Amino acid sequence: MRIPVEIVLFLLVERHFLSTYMSVHGTNFDVLSGLSAPFIALFAFRNGVRNKPVLVIWNVIALALLLNVVITAAFCIPSPIQQLAFDQPNVAVLYFPMNLLPTVVVPIVLFAHVIAFRQLLNRK
Repeated sequence: MRIPVEIVLFLLVERHFLSTYMSVHGTNFDVLSGLSAPFIALFAFRNGVRNKPVLVIWNVIALALLLNVVITAAFCIPSPIQQLAFDQPNVAVLYFPMNLLPTVVVPIVLFAHVIAFRQLLNRK
């Protein structure tokens, strides 16, 4: 899910609808979660054995990257709390369908990480 979203964000930055902060040229390295997920899965489930520490560490890093982009995005939206990107605020998320990103996509990704943590910490 993250790779297509990051491609769209990159295109919106190129067309000046989002701040550079929201791309890999700025502070958004969330695409690393999506790119590394298949490799982490191969490594963590090698030989039919689950490597729990690898999954927990990767999940913490992915959550930190998600938190980073959410905080950055909040500070780049034209609003009273805007602290970044005064030259090019994040105006794309004010319009459909891009307003689905903070209202639907980000909560789904966050929920997936929370469920993964729950499963990792509850199973032996």
